Amino acid sequence: MLGTSVQEFMTFTSQLIVERSAKGSRASVKEQEYLCHVYVRNDSLAGVVIADSEYPSRVAFTLLEKVLDEFSKHVDRIEWPVGSPASINYTALAGHLSRYQNPREADPMTKVQAELDETKIILHNTMESLLERGERLDDLVSKSEVLGTQSKAFYKTARKQNSCCTIM
Repeated sequence: MLGTSVQEFMTFTSQLIVERSAKGSRASVKEQEYLCHVYVRNDSLAGVVIADSEYPSRVAFTLLEKVLDEFSKHVDRIEWPVGSPASINYTALAGHLSRYQNPREADPMTKVQAELDETKIILHNTMESLLERGERLDDLVSKSEVLGTQSKAFYKTARKQNSCCTIM
């Protein structure tokens, strides 16, 4: 029962968004906790991706463009308005959906951005380590200066005390 209501929600929302979108447009619409990405081509072929808000919009639109282009090449245009999942044989969709589950793997730009973010974190941590090490070096230099001053004072005091006595 729950699966049916989710399917009905997705179908109803998708149809409503497509009906309200102009030809040749792309849009993202927030519906509850989801983002519905819609792409309506100039030839009226449309697709909708429903994803959580963390899924990158650019990747969703790339998926839509690929699926719609491939669909238009494999399915006769006459079947578009009257077709249904039962009557249209388009098997490539499952492969696309599977591939795009992880946007980092599906989209080279997202993958590069994620790698840049990871590199930035590593560099930030390295800079923090270097700064901490620099602070420790400053402490060591300061302590060695104090030790040098104290050893000079000790040397002078020892010299004064030893100058009054002669060794025979």
